[in-house]
Amino acid sequence: MDKKTTSRDGTALAYHVTGQGPTVILVSGAMSTGGTVAPLAQRIADRCTAVVYDRRGRGESGDTKPYAVEREVEDLAALIDAVGGEAALFGVSSGGALVLEAVASGLPADRAAVYEVPYADYLPGGAEREATYKEQLGKALAEDRRGDAVELFLRLTGLAEEMIRGARQSPMWAGMEAVAPSLAYDDTVMGDGLLPRDRLAAISVPVLAVAGGASPEWMREASREISRAVPDSAYRELAGQTHMVEPDVLGPVLAEFVAG
Repeated sequence: MDKKTTSRDGTALAYHVTGQGPTVILVSGAMSTGGTVAPLAQRIADRCTAVVYDRRGRGESGDTKPYAVEREVEDLAALIDAVGGEAALFGVSSGGALVLEAVASGLPADRAAVYEVPYADYLPGGAEREATYKEQLGKALAEDRRGDAVELFLRLTGLAEEMIRGARQSPMWAGMEAVAPSLAYDDTVMGDGLLPRDRLAAISVPVLAVAGGASPEWMREASREISRAVPDSAYRELAGQTHMVEPDVLGPVLAEFVAG
C-alpha cells in the first residue's frame, strides 16, 4: 500500500490506486487484506480506477477500539473522499455484507456489487451453526488463542480437518494469526448470519449480486435473494466458479457494471 488516509475516528487506512476510468473500491472478506483483491484490481484496471485497501485491524491499517460496523462504514466514506468523492463499491463474501450495510446507511456510493455474501438463510442448520461459531470465536479471541480462532473460521468455510492441520504448518499461518482478531469484526458485520431484508430494502443505488455456478445452492440462493430484496438490483451467475472466484472471469462483469 502506498497511500494513507484517516477515518473519522483517527484510524489510519492504507490503500492503493491503479487503473483509469470510473472508480471502484474493492472490499475484502474475512481473513484477508487488500492484497487479496489486488489481482481483481489489476484485471479491471484497463476500464476502471480500482482502489484496494487494508480494512481496519489488518495489514498496514490501524485499529482504533472499540470496534463497530459504523466505523468501517466511516472508513469507506473516508476512502471515497480521498479518491475524489465518487466511487462504486465491490465486496466479496463478508466484505459484501459491509458494502450492503454501507449503501443501506446512505453512504454516497454510485452503485454496489457483491460476490457471494454468505447469508445462511438457505443453509440447513445455518442459524445454529452461526450462533455456535460466534460463541466459540468470542471465547478463543478473549483468551488470545488466535490459532484456534483461525481453525474455527476454516471449519466454518468447510475446509477439511487434514487441510486445516496442513495450514497450521504452512508459512501462511503466522499471517493468518496476525489478522485473526479481525474475524470478530466480520462476524459483527454478518450479524445473526441471516439476510437483513429490511436493510436491503432501504438501498437506493443499483446493486449487482453475483454468485458462482459451481458454488453450493444455498450460497447462490442467498445471492438471488439479495437481488430480490434490493429495489434496483440484478443477479449474475458465473458458470464454473466457486467462492474462490477467478479474477479473469469476475473482472469483465464487474467492470461492465461499474462503467454503467
